[in-house]
Amino acid sequence: MSDNIIRLSVSEAAKLFGVSTQTIRRAIADQELHYVVVHNRYKISFESLVKWSQSSTRVKNKSNTKGIGQFVTSWRVKNKKYSPNPASVEKISNI
Repeated sequence: MSDNIIRLSVSEAAKLFGVSTQTIRRAIADQELHYVVVHNRYKISFESLVKWSQSSTRVKNKSNTKGIGQFVTSWRVKNKKYSPNPASVEKISNI
């Protein structure tokens, strides 16, 4: 595990994943997310948020439509010069 742990507040997590703060707080109460308390505020591990968001179909769909997932297609590299080498992609997929 890396020492560079990214932690988000409840409101940041809700905005990033396209859900309500109540949904995040419910996941904390159900012990579905890893967090620490700093100055009486929850700081949630980004890694646990990603795993949690992918474990629930409802949250995954909200993340893809209202959260960060809606921007994924616009991040794709359109210039083939800077795209991954097809041979290296094939090599990785065969592993």
